[in-house]
Amino acid sequence: MELKDFLWSLITIYVCARVMGELAVRIGQSAVLGELLAGVLVGGSVFGWVEPTEPLKLLGEVGVILLLFEIGLESDLQSFLKVGWSAAVVALIGVVTPFALGYALALVLHMSQLQAVFVGATLTATSVAIPARVLLDLGKLQTAEGNIILGAAFLDDLLGLVTLSVIVGLAESGTVSGLDVARTASLSLLFLVLAILVGIRYAHLFSRLVNRMQTRGRLVVAALTFTLLLGYAAEVMHIAPLVGAFAAGLVLARTEHQERIGERITPVTDVFVPIFFVLVGAAVSLKYFNPFNPDNQPVLLLAGGLTIAAVAGKLVAGLGTVGRKLNRWAVGVGMLPRGEVGLIFASVGLSRGIIAEGEYGALLIVVVLTTFLSPLLLKRAFRRPGT
Repeated sequence: MELKDFLWSLITIYVCARVMGELAVRIGQSAVLGELLAGVLVGGSVFGWVEPTEPLKLLGEVGVILLLFEIGLESDLQSFLKVGWSAAVVALIGVVTPFALGYALALVLHMSQLQAVFVGATLTATSVAIPARVLLDLGKLQTAEGNIILGAAFLDDLLGLVTLSVIVGLAESGTVSGLDVARTASLSLLFLVLAILVGIRYAHLFSRLVNRMQTRGRLVVAALTFTLLLGYAAEVMHIAPLVGAFAAGLVLARTEHQERIGERITPVTDVFVPIFFVLVGAAVSLKYFNPFNPDNQPVLLLAGGLTIAAVAGKLVAGLGTVGRKLNRWAVGVGMLPRGEVGLIFASVGLSRGIIAEGEYGALLIVVVLTTFLSPLLLKRAFRRPGT
């Protein structure tokens, strides 16, 4: 990819994301919905202005890492601990229910056992980035409901990672090592706990280092380096780097520089994050949505049933919220989007030969619909009283 093409792609992404984001806000929706729609428009299904090349994808990944760092920086660890049990229950229900519904539906439609397990597992995924961005836009990030949604989404990612490793192992060799499954789960939990506990214990060293530095941009560069370091460590351990970035935010939130870091990191986040959401939208293939194409009818039938299962499974998860005054509807809606996590699941299934292109198209439709529904419904959900 030549530099001029890369620069033109960035210009297109920024202009379209800003225009569509502004339109979304002006009609009372979250800016992220506009950015997702901008991605659909500039992607290959409509105008074809932007091709999701590897450099752009990497910039988008950096964007979502920075977003999760900002979320962690503005979060209160004590508040997370207070809703820990609710988040765990919501996550468990949000994994078991959609998995069971998706698995049963796949078997009814005469899919193989492995395909049924994979389809059910794909429905368990929950995007962290999308509800986090919407909660941030709505100013609801530090509410109990916001903490439960983020905590449950992280746990869903952990369980999804373990499930995906099991399915890939089954597809490749027909067997799965219980030791490998336990290792993946324990490493993920251990990394998150140690990153937070050790980080908080030695957070004063970060402040001391920054206070001794005299160069321009020392605070934001030090904070970004720490974030990327934890993200890198998570990736090396085969854990989502978003977990490391979020842990970095929670750690630096306990330092004396928390407010100043937030002021300086927000403009950086605003540069990178729209790239991620536009690329998520650009990954949408509208060809599967054409009901007049006979080849699409089985895909649309499967997609319709899976979408109902996906939505119902996550809305039911909201019932796991503990607390009479909490808004269970908002929690359930916040768990809806599959987003980038669902796309990863679907692409792995296609590349490993677990599912065919038709099933892949159906899963893409589910990912798209749940991703677009969440920003639309989450704002309304917070207008409702707790149930």
